Amino acid sequence: MEHYAGIDVSLEQSSVCVVDGTGRIVREAKVPSEPEALVRFFDQLGLVVARIGLEAGPLSQWLHAGLRRAGFAVVLLETRHVKAALSAMVVKTDRKDARGIAQLLRMGWFRPVHCKSLPTQEVRALLVGRKLLQSKLLDVELSIRGILRGFGLKVGQVSKGQFVTRIRELITGQAMLERVVGPMLRAREALRTEYHKLHRSMLAIVRDDATCRRLMTVPGVGALVAVTFTAAVDDPGRFSRSRAVGAHFGLTPKKYQSGETDVTGGISKVGDAMVRSALYEAANVMLTRASRFSSLKRWAMEVATRRGMKRAKVALARKLATVLHRMWVDGTSFRFGKQVAAA
Repeated sequence: MEHYAGIDVSLEQSSVCVVDGTGRIVREAKVPSEPEALVRFFDQLGLVVARIGLEAGPLSQWLHAGLRRAGFAVVLLETRHVKAALSAMVVKTDRKDARGIAQLLRMGWFRPVHCKSLPTQEVRALLVGRKLLQSKLLDVELSIRGILRGFGLKVGQVSKGQFVTRIRELITGQAMLERVVGPMLRAREALRTEYHKLHRSMLAIVRDDATCRRLMTVPGVGALVAVTFTAAVDDPGRFSRSRAVGAHFGLTPKKYQSGETDVTGGISKVGDAMVRSALYEAANVMLTRASRFSSLKRWAMEVATRRGMKRAKVALARKLATVLHRMWVDGTSFRFGKQVAAA
């Protein structure tokens, strides 16, 4: 008889539940959240486990990779499905969550999640770190502006290179402001230096990646958009249709239909928010700043005429996801218009 194991992952110890084909609980245990400990547990179990399931999460990818290397059939479960399935439980504990995950595996009522490869996870970590330093750098600059504004000192529009010079001009002769703003300027400079290091590392990755360079032939798609998209997709073959990529990143409308009620809402905003933002920024650049015209831009301008510019940018972002995936699969560059075949 086949057996199924559900793991509710926690930081220190994970709850494991093993059930048989009829749903009867065979074994429950608390196991350290380490791949070696989980592999040892299943090896000593003495049962053939047909499938092991973990809810998708940051730690789950590491455990998933360790179990896969040991030869176990492991799947990552989509978090929304798990939450919906386990929401009927009156009492929620890690032990009951592991039981529920095991039953989901047994019944097949789950959606597997793609586990990214290690190189892709490293690129993703670089992008997250770069984004974090960028946001903190902006927070420090805005905080300095806000502090000075309280004393009637207006920074105004100033370039990044002249920001420190302008601030020092305003605070010269004011001891308290020099004492407060001085350390903030030094912190800003440190953040700026480290941010540029990560930014240059990101550009180096794009420079050596033929796929990213090919995607950058699309107007509005720069190095950041290309590497963010490829790191999120990881394997283009996991999408059977290019049109499904936009929905995967939450760029398709929500739908609620029940009886006489039929509501179509805004975009779902599920999936990777970083990719969704990057595609929207690329669409904005294509519509407002790209000089060379294309059939894709013409289509978006027609949507803007009917529905408004904001909706046109969202629609173009969804279309860009489809176009970028198809270019990746086919190994082709962007076509600005319909090409007439030679006779």
